[in-house]
Formats: sequence, C-alpha cells, structure tokens
Amino acid sequence: MTGPKLIMADRVRKGMEAVSALDLDAQLMLRVREGDNDSFRLLLEKHRNPLVHFLQRMVQDAGASEELAQEVFLRIYRSRSSYEPAAKFTTWMLRIASHVALNWLRDERHERAAERIDEPRTGSGGDRGVDRPARDVPDRRPSTEQSLVGEDRLREIRDAIASLPAKQRAAVLMHKYEEMDYSQIAEALECSESAVKSLLFRAYETLRARLAHLAIGA
Repeated sequence: MTGPKLIMADRVRKGMEAVSALDLDAQLMLRVREGDNDSFRLLLEKHRNPLVHFLQRMVQDAGASEELAQEVFLRIYRSRSSYEPAAKFTTWMLRIASHVALNWLRDERHERAAERIDEPRTGSGGDRGVDRPARDVPDRRPSTEQSLVGEDRLREIRDAIASLPAKQRAAVLMHKYEEMDYSQIAEALECSESAVKSLLFRAYETLRARLAHLAIGA
C-alpha cells in the first residue's frame, strides 16, 4: 500500500484511535467520511426515530418533524468530508437538529401559533394523533381511569414544555429526554455552560409554576 491509499489508511487509523474511547457512532461517521455509505445507512437506521421524536417535541408538528429529520441527515452527509470527532456523534447531530428546528420555528412562528390555538379545541387531537387519549384499553374502570389521568398529565407536561421559548425548550429536551450533560448541551447549542445553566434554570422555574398543581418536581 503506497501513496494516497497509505495516507487515507493512516488517516482512518488515527481517527479511529481518537474516538475509540467515545462511541461507535463516531467511528461509523469516520467511515462515512472516507466514503462508506453503508455506515451512513447504519447511522440513519439507528438515529432516525429518536431524531424525529426530538424534532417533533421542538416544532410540535409531526409532518414537519419528518421533513426536518431528512434535512438534518442531508446536512450530516454533506458535511461528511469535514467531520472531526471532537464530540459525541449525537451531540453533533443535535447541534445540527437544533439549528434546523430553530430556523423552522422562526420561519413558521405565526402559522404555528394559529395551529396551536386551534388544536386543543378539535376534541379528537386532530390528524396527528400524538396527544389522543388511549382508547384500546381493557374495560376495567381503575385501569381506564389511570390511563386517562396519565395521558392528561403527559399532555400538560408536553404542552408546558412546548410553550417555553425555543432555546429553553431545546435545552430541556436535551437535558431531560436525551440525558445530555451541561457541556454536551453547550456544544449542541453553541453557547457556554453558564448560558445552558441559565436557560435550564429559567425553564424549570417556569415549568414548576405551570405544573405546580401536578405536584411534579421539574
């Protein structure tokens, strides 16, 4: 092995060594960087559903979240040649996803506001079916009541999070749902850790006030 092939092999080896202590995703992305499209398909299959769920909580639109997830993976693929494993792959992915979601929210702010006002009054959860109470449950009164109460609590929590300012919402979703630490959230949102702490403090104070009747510690 000589010339360009040797240089490429050495690049891959050094990259793999650099991320060996991080995660398999970063190793797969390094292979994508070198032209391995099968590795990209593996990343897509693994992360597509979690990414769609994250985006759906961000933009509150099931159809848009599917399209935005495609945009995120398109950006990831287009950035493959410049990828460096400076952080976990999921942190890098959510940084791109946050940019995409925040841009969408800025562009669609007025339309989203109108939809969110109308949706709760439909009585059936609209076409999305995200917040519709469970129907196919056994006809046993205690379990049915528990299910409805649980659905109602979850709906209130989701609505409270959805009403947060976009950056606070993103920070809460990463912290609570993605279980990311302050440094990872700061990397994803491209801000300082102190800014992340401030975002989360304000967000959780708002959630505690809005959800106090549920006796939930945010």
